[in-house]
Amino acid sequence: MPIVNVNVKWSGKKFENIELDTDESPELFKSQIYSQTGVPPERQKIMVKGGMLKDTTDLNKLGLKNGQTLMMMGTAGELPKAPEKPTQFIEDMTDAERAEALDIPAGLENLGNTCYMNSTLQCLRVMPELHTALDKYEGGLANVDNRGNLTASLRNLFKDLGRNSEGFPPLVFWQMLRQVFPQFSQTGQGGVPMQQDAEECWSELISVLKAKLPKDDTTGHNFIEQYMTGEMQSELKCVESPEEEKVTSTEPFSKLSCHISKDTNYMGTGIKESLTEELEKNSPTLDRTAKYERVSRVSRLPQYLPIQFIRFFWKPEQRIRAKILRRVKFPLNFDATELCTPELQNKYSKAKLKLKELEETKEQKRREEKRRKIDQEIAGTGSSTSGTTEMDTSEDKVDWSEFLDPALLKDVGGNPTGQYELCAVLTHVGRSADSGHYIGWVKKGEDEWHKFDDDKVSIVKDADIERLDGGGDWHTAYIVLYRAKRLE
Repeated sequence: MPIVNVNVKWSGKKFENIELDTDESPELFKSQIYSQTGVPPERQKIMVKGGMLKDTTDLNKLGLKNGQTLMMMGTAGELPKAPEKPTQFIEDMTDAERAEALDIPAGLENLGNTCYMNSTLQCLRVMPELHTALDKYEGGLANVDNRGNLTASLRNLFKDLGRNSEGFPPLVFWQMLRQVFPQFSQTGQGGVPMQQDAEECWSELISVLKAKLPKDDTTGHNFIEQYMTGEMQSELKCVESPEEEKVTSTEPFSKLSCHISKDTNYMGTGIKESLTEELEKNSPTLDRTAKYERVSRVSRLPQYLPIQFIRFFWKPEQRIRAKILRRVKFPLNFDATELCTPELQNKYSKAKLKLKELEETKEQKRREEKRRKIDQEIAGTGSSTSGTTEMDTSEDKVDWSEFLDPALLKDVGGNPTGQYELCAVLTHVGRSADSGHYIGWVKKGEDEWHKFDDDKVSIVKDADIERLDGGGDWHTAYIVLYRAKRLE
């Protein structure tokens, strides 16, 4: 190709041996000059045979020769600066650099079969209101109150995790946990800590926080009581004596249970089964032991709803807690209104219908956008934006006061719609509760989750979460945490 080396004289300076390819556009030559002089191409006025060099000029017709000097006028702009940090590729980064670049939070080091504790803590961290409540706790670590020390160590641990991007050793918290609950101090051969039950760790922590977190001045309740505690209304009736008066009672609950039988395929079915119990007790009308049925329904849904899959049972012949591996599907979005009393269902009815209408509208727009893209591809205009419009994803702002029950709106920490979205999953892999491995999976955003395998943290998708429903030796959901669906 015809290359000539020319000189360019500008502002009293001479820039020598600039390569000029006469087969290329003058824009390329101007870009080369820009890199040396700082004069942008649009400001360059280069004198050539016949006048000024234009972008449409045929360089082959100028008769340029090696060593020829061209005169240029123009005002320089600021020369582009080199990046402060050289470009790094993900595969070349350290674990800490990769975590910072991908906005990956810190994991927790395994201190010896402490994955049950690590996964529990990572799931609880998803609740920002818990962080706020812990920040208001003023206790320290050197009190005679061990439960207070445990609460303070959790507060400090969450702060430490927020300041770190690498795996963090939860030594102080683990020490405090074992002081309050000695069962977590059990060791096996060689003094190695034994694997423990993550659900037991979860429940014990919730009980401590319920007792120690400060109460809100307005409501008189703390975070656990407001945001993680629901109410259950139960009706007890005698099956053998229908005329006997039914007994109704109301009591709080901190989680729901999903019983797993040979017919259980879905989480909702397992929860409903757990809300109906058969028992025997003395009947005052029959004056003997009789069969009773207790049917329970939710009368208050909290902002955060934990659900435990009852997967472990005791095998007396082997003296171990075995695991039910059956596949039980759980949804990313959960309608809990069917678990509620008729009175509460009625309060939820308007909001439920409105949310369904909004979701159907969004789904229709998604279908239309997909159809439009297919039509573009068939027409051969898929890469062109001309003549097309982007999908309108905006919605008219909804005045939710028209659809939400006033009493539910005033209930701080309650769920005003009965609709939930999955925000955390605690899984177990293995055949026994006394062995295996626990992992926490926490929602980050739309179709994006963090997988906390102790100090190894990675990013996964919704499809990976849906695979945690059991049915084999893969990671299986043990506790799922739902939060009230946010209203837009």
